[in-house]
Formats: sequence, structure tokens, C-alpha cells
Amino acid sequence: MRITLSLFAMLAAAPAWAHHSFPAEFDQTQVVKLKGTVTEMEWVNPHAMIHLAVKNDDGTVTNWRIEGNTPNSLLRAGLTKKALQAGTEIVVVGYRARSGEHIASGSAIAFSDGRKLALGSGADSNGKALLDWVASDEELWKLQRAAIVANGGN
Repeated sequence: MRITLSLFAMLAAAPAWAHHSFPAEFDQTQVVKLKGTVTEMEWVNPHAMIHLAVKNDDGTVTNWRIEGNTPNSLLRAGLTKKALQAGTEIVVVGYRARSGEHIASGSAIAFSDGRKLALGSGADSNGKALLDWVASDEELWKLQRAAIVANGGN
């Protein structure tokens, strides 16, 4: 019985082991700004994933995976599943993966209609906001704050 319970406890904790450390995976000195088309949005825990097709200067396309905050946090910030349907044109700014793969931790997103939202990673190693247009957009901040309070946050 004791072995069964221990095994169950280990299996239940397995998802927590899989979660990574931001500094271990992403490099805050490698800021990327990617303009592209959403190919898929994975609304999963612990981090939502945006798949983005980015057209290069030579006409080729590079597929990027952008890691966002938790789905719950993104909902509180005003981002919904329907906001990032395949074909949506966006600009994402974030931090590149240390591995050199086409993966980034998203900090902020801008839509073609002018909407701007925070995705998760919000400051560089000096604590400065990565995107001035997110940090300085008072109306956006007020909307995000209102959404957090309306959903029971502080």
C-alpha cells in the first residue's frame, strides 16, 4: 500500500518536474521582434503556445513557437482563444531560447488593429519594461487591471 501511494504521489507531481526555469531556457539579452501569421494557438498549461509563421527577407518562412503565460493569466489580460485564430497577423516581442531554436518567451503582442497585450515575460535583466508601448499604454493597463479585479485578482 505504501509503495502504491508513493508511486501515485510521484506521478501526480510529474508535471511540476517538467516546468522549466526561465533563465535556464531563455536569454534576456536576445530580444526578438517577430511579425508573422498565427498558424496555431495551443491553449494549454502551464504555458499557452502560439505558433507563428514569420516571413524572412529572402521569402522563406520560419516557424516559431512563442511561449506565453498561463491560459488563466492570458484570459485575465484580455486575450481569448478566438483572438489568435489561424491566419491572424501579429507582432510578438520576447526573449529567444538559449538553445538557438526558433522558440521565444513572449513578452507582448500587437494586433494589426492596434490592440496590444502582455504575454508574460515583461522586463529585461535591469527590470526595464521590454516594450515601452505596453508599459506606457495607460488605457491598456487600466483595461488589464479591470479584468484582473473582475476575475477576483488583486
